[in-house]
Amino acid sequence: MATSNDDILRALGRVEGRLSGIEESVSLLREDLSDEKDNAHESRSVIHRRLDDQAKQIAHLDTTVAITGGVDAQIREEIKSLKDTVNKNHDAVTPALDEWRRLKTLGVGISGLIALAGLTVGGAISYAGDGLVAWLRHWLKLN
Repeated sequence: MATSNDDILRALGRVEGRLSGIEESVSLLREDLSDEKDNAHESRSVIHRRLDDQAKQIAHLDTTVAITGGVDAQIREEIKSLKDTVNKNHDAVTPALDEWRRLKTLGVGISGLIALAGLTVGGAISYAGDGLVAWLRHWLKLN
C-alpha cells in the first residue's frame, strides 16, 4: 500500500500541530520556571536580609555585654575604694566619737546633780520659808 502525498501532508500537519502544542507547553514551562526562579531569588534575598539583621543585633548585643561588663568592673572598684575610705574615716573618727560619748555621759551626770541640788535647795527654801512665816507671825503677834 502506497502512501499518498495527502496522507504525508496530513501526518505532517498533525506533527506540526503537536509540535505547536509542545512549543506552547515548553513556553509555559519556561514562564513558570522563570517565575519560580524570580520567587526563589526574592525569597533568598529576604532570608539574607534577615540574617544580616540578626548578625547586626548579635554584634550590638555583644558590644552591650562587653560595655556592661566593663562598667560593672569599674563600679566594683569604686565601691571597694569607697569601702576603704569609709573604713579609714571610721577609724580616724572613732576616738572623737568615744570622747563625745564620754562627755555626753558626764554632761547627763552633771545635769542630774544640778537637778538634785536644785530640789535640795528648793526644799530647804520651802522649809526655811515656813519657819520664817511662823517667826514673823510670832514676832508680829498675829496668831
